[in-house]
Amino acid sequence: MTGRGGGARGASEPAEAGPVGVEVGAGAGYAELLSRSALGVFRLNGQFLAVAEELARPAGLTAAWWQVLGAVLPEPLPVAGIARAMGITRQSVQRIADLLVERGLAVYEPNPAHRRAKLLTPTEAGRAAIHGITPGHAALAARLAGELGAAGFAETVRVLERLSEAMDAIGDRPDR
Repeated sequence: MTGRGGGARGASEPAEAGPVGVEVGAGAGYAELLSRSALGVFRLNGQFLAVAEELARPAGLTAAWWQVLGAVLPEPLPVAGIARAMGITRQSVQRIADLLVERGLAVYEPNPAHRRAKLLTPTEAGRAAIHGITPGHAALAARLAGELGAAGFAETVRVLERLSEAMDAIGDRPDR
């Protein structure tokens, strides 16, 4: 393991105190931090999903539809690309993409890079639905910034992004 300075810590060095008073020099301290992180993220995910459902409902969307449409707003993507970007299964994205196409909120376009993996792109109706969510989304963002402070909000985002990058770096096998 490495200490805060990035160098390897020897066995004789004392354990450092964690940011919340947990001694993290031993594996048990790290396990507790992992458990607390996972529980916090699970709770946060539930909170975000509940808010997303509320914000999306008036636009005729669900949180999942918003998530998939939002992924293809900047550029069309194949279902597998959406799944990778969102960290969800390809099968669930395929089901949602098909529903979006069926309801006229998105269309499949040919993919010049892969004949069978069509690209999903929003229609004008899909873009309008997302646009309808924007005011509520902006209001929630402002309320969070007010609660956390601008610097605290930015730091929270940075830490969450870093945690996601670290999970990607170690892979999905718990024994690595």
